[in-house]
Amino acid sequence: MRKTIVQTLCASAAACALAFVTGCESTQQTSAQPAASAATAPTPAPAAAPAPAATPAPAAAPTPVASAPTATRSIIRIKAGSSTPFTDSSGNVWQAEKGFNGGDTVERDASTAIANTKDPGLYLSEHYSMDSFTLDVPNGKYIAKLYFAETFDGITGPGQRVFSFNVQGQDFKDVDLYVKAGGPNRAYVVTVPVEVTDGKFKITFTPNVENPEINAIELDPQ
Repeated sequence: MRKTIVQTLCASAAACALAFVTGCESTQQTSAQPAASAATAPTPAPAAAPAPAATPAPAAAPTPVASAPTATRSIIRIKAGSSTPFTDSSGNVWQAEKGFNGGDTVERDASTAIANTKDPGLYLSEHYSMDSFTLDVPNGKYIAKLYFAETFDGITGPGQRVFSFNVQGQDFKDVDLYVKAGGPNRAYVVTVPVEVTDGKFKITFTPNVENPEINAIELDPQ
């Protein structure tokens, strides 16, 4: 009887121990499952938006290059031998003389009559015995006019005043004003197309018999 009770107690104790062990394992497994479920993959961070492309700055407009100012060309009129300006019958103003190298000047009596011209006063002063005449002018083509009259009372016939001159490279040799004009106190005008390329208009004079002389010079741009 005692043996039976002892065996029964042992069996009961073993069953209780087994149940305890089984219950403990179940509890550990149940606790471990939620932990495993919690270890989910991390949510990826949203990709950064691409930076907007830089808009190129508009090209600066080129700065215009200032052109050199063009020199003004106008008619030049010079009355040789005169210290004051002269206004002709058309209202044109002739400058007092300038540009001569060498020689001297003279003025004739205001009552002296000059044929072949509307402006006798233009021929009543002169520059004589000069070497050259030079004037700074803009480059370009011009019509040069040289005004002469034989007003010296010491010249009474052909061959008594003969000289040569060169106008911007063009030669006029052995000019006899008495012959060219047809006598004394008569206007004679030499017209010469010229071109200035170095900024200077030049006339040179060479004596032959007596001295060269001139009364006025005009330079008209073309």
